[in-house]
Amino acid sequence: MHKLYAFLGLCKKAGKIADGEMAAEIAVKKNKAVLLLLAQDASFRTKKKFTDAAAYRNISLIQFGEKEALGRAIGKEERAILAVLDEGFAKKIALLAADSNA
Repeated sequence: MHKLYAFLGLCKKAGKIADGEMAAEIAVKKNKAVLLLLAQDASFRTKKKFTDAAAYRNISLIQFGEKEALGRAIGKEERAILAVLDEGFAKKIALLAADSNA
């Protein structure tokens, strides 16, 4: 799973990740989010909010990792949700997540 976290750091440096609840929510509402990454230890409210938003707006959503690890991967504190803003990065993240779950 370390490859996935390293790739998230690259995405953040490229400016293609909106991190945190507020930034991710804005990206979803402005139709900029291509993929949502939701920490497995996120609160029930956060999980429901973004699962519903992803279903309503037809955005892919992947649950993996923990808040601390997601935040550390992008050089921040804990993050329960990350919104990926680029189609190419989103596809690569989905592949890496699938490989880590295999």
